[in-house]
Amino acid sequence: MCRSIKNLRVAEQPVTAADVRAAARQYVRKISGYRTPPKYRTDLFERAVDEVAAASQRLVDAMELSVK
Repeated sequence: MCRSIKNLRVAEQPVTAADVRAAARQYVRKISGYRTPPKYRTDLFERAVDEVAAASQRLVDAMELSVK
């Protein structure tokens, strides 16, 4: 795994929607090779972030990653 991927949250705290969105954005940046997409590709980039965030949220919900 790439060493530039950083932890986006503290494991002892519940996962927030902002955590999920930040992780999705980081993944899409990594996989696309763009920190900021070209203006004509912004909609495609944001759609990918939305889709990755939705899949990530389903994973978090299924794993119940929160402090009980």
